[in-house]
Amino acid sequence: MSRTPPRLRALWAALVLTALALTACGNDFERVELTIAAGSKVGVYNKLSTALAEAWTRDPGIRRPEVLETSGSVQNLHMLRNGEAHIGFSAADAAEQAADEAEQARQTGTGHRLFALARMHDDYLQVLVRADLSVTRLTDLVGMRVSLGAPDSGVKLIADRLLASAEMDGKLRVRYLDLQASTDAIANGELDAFFWSGGVPTDAVTTLATKVDMRMLDLSDVLPKLRADFPVYGSATLPASAYRLDGGPVVTLVVRNFLMVNDTVTDDVAEALLRGLFRAQPTLVSASPVARSIEVRSAIETTPVPLHPGAMRYYRDAKV
Repeated sequence: MSRTPPRLRALWAALVLTALALTACGNDFERVELTIAAGSKVGVYNKLSTALAEAWTRDPGIRRPEVLETSGSVQNLHMLRNGEAHIGFSAADAAEQAADEAEQARQTGTGHRLFALARMHDDYLQVLVRADLSVTRLTDLVGMRVSLGAPDSGVKLIADRLLASAEMDGKLRVRYLDLQASTDAIANGELDAFFWSGGVPTDAVTTLATKVDMRMLDLSDVLPKLRADFPVYGSATLPASAYRLDGGPVVTLVVRNFLMVNDTVTDDVAEALLRGLFRAQPTLVSASPVARSIEVRSAIETTPVPLHPGAMRYYRDAKV
């Protein structure tokens, strides 16, 4: 039996997805079919993606988008670029890198161009360690069992950059686990610490803190060099009360999150999705409290990733 070459299968999948992202006429969006690259099932991206999929069936009235579980930002962006998804969440650092790569690829006629629809919530880097260990700084993790996040995740991207900046490459006993696997490994005594970048609170971390005494590390001694190398990152102070953890407030890294699309999404659809998003904010807050920070005036702040033309039209009409 003959088999279709992988390259042709990928091209066919991309053509099908492109055809499904149809331009809507008037208020008729019933023919639009979209796929969302949504991150880990226990993460904030997935909760917001699921809530948005339901909201968009009502406004603007599209078919319910398919919500795909992924490793996180890096995989989401890869799926947008190769046409496996139309919409996806990404942290700004991964989005910046992927948008540059997509633009270069577009000049050679390969891959889709990437755009932002909106700045969403902010993510906070959370380096969590068992409280029974004598660890208060990043450098104290040398020789310990540490998860840096799932492969192809935004967590791993940040962790790799931070460890390189702190000259800690090769000094940890590294594992690459997603959030659920990391919390399970901590609870089972198979892991000493893990990196997580997400909204606060993240339910999986909250649940873990009820089972195991945990501490969040202060990163104030290692952030200045990282931020000098990567201006996309900011810093913020998180109170221990965020998860009822041991210790006081900690300084950590903060990175913006964008709702991204590729160039198969038309201007009309992009504009309608944004309108539906902001009308559905109470529903999004019910899915995750981080959605309280989503608002029109800050949503336009997606530099260095360009806004989709349909998003620009929405914000212009909203007089932002």
